[in-house]
Amino acid sequence: MGTESADPALAARVADSFRDAPDERLRTVLASLVTHLHAFVGEVRPTLAEWEAAIGFLTATGQACTDTRQEFILLSDVLGVSTLVEAVNSRPGGTESTVLGPFHVVASPPRANGDSIDLVGRGEPCLVTGVVRGADGVPLPGASVDVWQCDQDGFYDVQVPDAQPAGNGRGLFTTDADGRFRFRTVVPSHYPIPTDGPVGQLLRATGRHPYRPAHIHLIGAAQGHLPVTTHVFVAGGPYLDSDAVFAVKPSLVREFTRVDDPDRAAEAGLPSPFWYVEFDIVLCGA
Repeated sequence: MGTESADPALAARVADSFRDAPDERLRTVLASLVTHLHAFVGEVRPTLAEWEAAIGFLTATGQACTDTRQEFILLSDVLGVSTLVEAVNSRPGGTESTVLGPFHVVASPPRANGDSIDLVGRGEPCLVTGVVRGADGVPLPGASVDVWQCDQDGFYDVQVPDAQPAGNGRGLFTTDADGRFRFRTVVPSHYPIPTDGPVGQLLRATGRHPYRPAHIHLIGAAQGHLPVTTHVFVAGGPYLDSDAVFAVKPSLVREFTRVDDPDRAAEAGLPSPFWYVEFDIVLCGA
């Protein structure tokens, strides 16, 4: 079926109804939305029952949102829209961006360089270091690096408040005079995105798995530069080729190296052996 079954006159009338919107960008967005939405309906030709089910699904998606969970972001993620929005807003020359995800919903606690974001003391210890640079290669002192991750069992703090204290796996770091940041943590696990809501129903209905490969979220930001939301993915783990939210990019995959050196472990403030990964962040100018 093609879009010829749409009612172009109706679409034109609806789009024209927004012609007096004072904001030009709003007029453009609404006109395009109406055009594509009407074309979609004309192509798919949903029954009344199907349209009611679609409205019910969106209603349930909104009702599933809480202060610690954003089901609409999750829906955007599994449809690949979050990755696409990041792509159309990215600039060449900087670290590639990825999805924000549904669990960046609390303020990350400020921490000093070298602090641990692991407040539980389980899992395989890990040291993460990196440098924040501009696209010209110059390190950026005073840049912020917001990090958050799941634990060794694949859960974020907000998912299991009885098992993890608030702020576990989270930290807001500031780069030093050389643009460096470092923090201690545990190696994250792969995990399923939440499937107890409408998005989970969608995945089950379509035969898709809900898993994400192991990763750590980071947002790098500095004055005079565009912030970047990104991940560092654990090389060699499962689901790198089938991420449920389509966020894996080869440039973001890193080897986590096992270090069996008591002196280095003592310097890092970790037991031996531990795992180590370096991940630099490049920010484009604003």
